[in-house]
Amino acid sequence: MSSLSEVERYRLERLINELKMKKGRGTELITLYVPSGRRLDEVISLLRQEYSQASNIKDRTTRHHVLDALTTVMQRLRMVGMKAPKNGLVVFCGYIDVGVPGKERLEVHLLEPPEPVKIWLYRCDSRFHTEILERMIREHDIYGLIVIDRNEAAIAVLKGVSVEILKTLTSGVPGKHRRGGQSSRRFQRIIEQRVHEFFKRVGEHANTIFLENPDLRGILIGGPGPTKEAFFKGDYLDYRLKQKVLGLVDIGYSGEEGIYELIKRGSTLLEDTRYMHERRILNKFLEYVIRKSDLVAYGEDEVRKMLTYGAVEMLILSRDLPDTLVTVECANCGAKYVIRVKSESEKLALTCNKCKGPVKILNEKPLIDDLIEKAQSQGVKIELISSQVEEGEMFRKAFGGVGAILRFNPRGHGFT
Repeated sequence: MSSLSEVERYRLERLINELKMKKGRGTELITLYVPSGRRLDEVISLLRQEYSQASNIKDRTTRHHVLDALTTVMQRLRMVGMKAPKNGLVVFCGYIDVGVPGKERLEVHLLEPPEPVKIWLYRCDSRFHTEILERMIREHDIYGLIVIDRNEAAIAVLKGVSVEILKTLTSGVPGKHRRGGQSSRRFQRIIEQRVHEFFKRVGEHANTIFLENPDLRGILIGGPGPTKEAFFKGDYLDYRLKQKVLGLVDIGYSGEEGIYELIKRGSTLLEDTRYMHERRILNKFLEYVIRKSDLVAYGEDEVRKMLTYGAVEMLILSRDLPDTLVTVECANCGAKYVIRVKSESEKLALTCNKCKGPVKILNEKPLIDDLIEKAQSQGVKIELISSQVEEGEMFRKAFGGVGAILRFNPRGHGFT
């Protein structure tokens, strides 16, 4: 995945998510994985055999859809060349249910994957098979997180910008005070034994969770006082995991709240993670908002202006921008214009701005793609921010998910 740019990765992730939601009528959707270097004339020959067999499908509509999809795939493969590219080819093709009874739409997606395809796969099904492609773009840098004190513990993983709390545990260890006339020494031994049993339980869960993960790069252990040292030095974690411990971090909380404090306080140990990268970008943006407001812009309209003037150094976009730019034409007055919509229902309810007549949709483009294309045409650095990072959610809500750091301030210099 290192060969993919941030924008390419985002677009591939979005395509996979869209493909996973698409459904076909019966077994009409074609998934094709072609290994790298394979001769495409051989692939087309195999598809011709499939075409011959599909001609015997009894249901007329299903037969037409499958034959049409196979024809489309073969036509696309002929355009590629003699052999599959270095990483092979992945093709998804078929008639998609658009939610209206009796109406389907033929879609075809042909791409070179980010990693070499090692197997041949041809399948006709009611869904597209994206599992191989998903494995290629999964987050490979994963960090284990453990927070622990004598009363409770939490185990989590940090994958990219996603924090997953996998286990929380409580100890049931009583407080350090005398009860029922027991000697304080005996009572202390009981407490220490229960703490030992609790640490052992936490270690067993951590071993089970982390040893099964081949992509684990390191582990952080946090907790108040000396508890974390006692847990780390004791015989609780598997020796293979102990070798991956990056550091012990002092924090004031345990449980789930402690996990997020551990990430913040252990930021220097997690410096290379996507999570910390996004936090650094947003902290830089906020610093500009506070101290260098003349070199920052936010909101779609303002940022578009700055892009027009060539003033943008870095474009910052929320991955979760839902808006779509729709180009429409009025069936009555012929007016053409672009309108921004937030949902499918809003798009279906569109009418002409001038005469309120029905409109025909000519083109659709996600807002985020439009802004990315404008920035790419100028060589602007692009940063995509997830709402899973706390600061990312604030950026989406407070700034509309669109911001920019500027090369220069064009305001008041004849540009505006």
